[in-house]
Amino acid sequence: MDQKELIYQIGLTLLPKVGDVNAKNLVSYCGSASEVFKTKEKLLQKIPGIGVINAKHVVNNKNVLKRAEKEIEFILKYKIKPLFFTDEEYPQRLKFCNDSPVLLYYKGNANLNTEKIVAVVGTRKPDDYGIDITNKLIADLAGTGILVVSGLAYGIDVHAHKYALDNGLQTVGVVAHGLDRVYPGSHTALAKKMIKHGGLLTDFMSETNPDAVNFPKRNRIVAGLCDALLVVQSKREGGSLITATIAHSYNKDVFAFPGEAGSELSEGCNGLIKRNRAGLIESAADLLDAMNWGFDKLNHRNAKKKQVPLLISLSDDEQKIAQTFQQKKQLSLDEICYASEMSVSAVSTLLLQLEFSNLIKSKPGKVYEFLG
Repeated sequence: MDQKELIYQIGLTLLPKVGDVNAKNLVSYCGSASEVFKTKEKLLQKIPGIGVINAKHVVNNKNVLKRAEKEIEFILKYKIKPLFFTDEEYPQRLKFCNDSPVLLYYKGNANLNTEKIVAVVGTRKPDDYGIDITNKLIADLAGTGILVVSGLAYGIDVHAHKYALDNGLQTVGVVAHGLDRVYPGSHTALAKKMIKHGGLLTDFMSETNPDAVNFPKRNRIVAGLCDALLVVQSKREGGSLITATIAHSYNKDVFAFPGEAGSELSEGCNGLIKRNRAGLIESAADLLDAMNWGFDKLNHRNAKKKQVPLLISLSDDEQKIAQTFQQKKQLSLDEICYASEMSVSAVSTLLLQLEFSNLIKSKPGKVYEFLG
């Protein structure tokens, strides 16, 4: 930890109205956080997105750097690990999210860049069905080495964390406050266990309260940190749907458990599935299969991957369809037709042929996944 540079890195996050996007821009142009504060005001004004007002905030920096020094004392005392967005240990998945935090504070031992990360979210007031689904889902993921992420909130979040620990999986809680406290307080004992078998993560410094405005910011970290986001149970509106929407905007794989028609706690998940914003899953096996993670559905042993033919064995039209998946592994029927400049009937026939060859997998909502 370079404490001298860290003062400027923390100070960068405290500059009024600069924000994560502009802060990264400043570092990109200036070379480092410390150089941002050393750059002259007129030069700062020329950086895209900064302008006169933000440049003044940067040069009038005495208060933010003093607060940064105080935060370093807290970090050292409680062995917090600061993760700047240019650091090797910073979560690489978040680097692909435009609005991801410039700086994270982490206490734990889980690898935030581990191979497979699943976020599990849902209502704060689940019924027995939601709790049972979460329990079975996590239990069936035991032995996979998947890192379970959630928000340490009441309801589905805390059950996901607890069941992960019970089943030998590491779990990380992303919180909407500083690491000098745990909210809600009733989860303190669980949080201590998580630090030993996972961790706590936030982009808020110490002395930050869990104010309502902080939770959507927390949700973007949950969404960006994972490979797949699972919504277990949700009302029509709520934090878990915000997280799912963010994850969808990040091009993450989003899944939802269906619920009883007419049930208030099912409206969110069923709505996501109806609008093709989430894939329908009913078990951990469905998740593993959808993500093509190669675990046996019953005992999690590595399953043999299906053999797929080489692209050179395909017809010209089949190759044309396969090549439309170069940028995205999942495409809708309309997207494939547009990219290939072929009719719906022709594309549908070719997709069926490719599915028989184990190169394409059809999914709900006329969406197709390329497996080659």
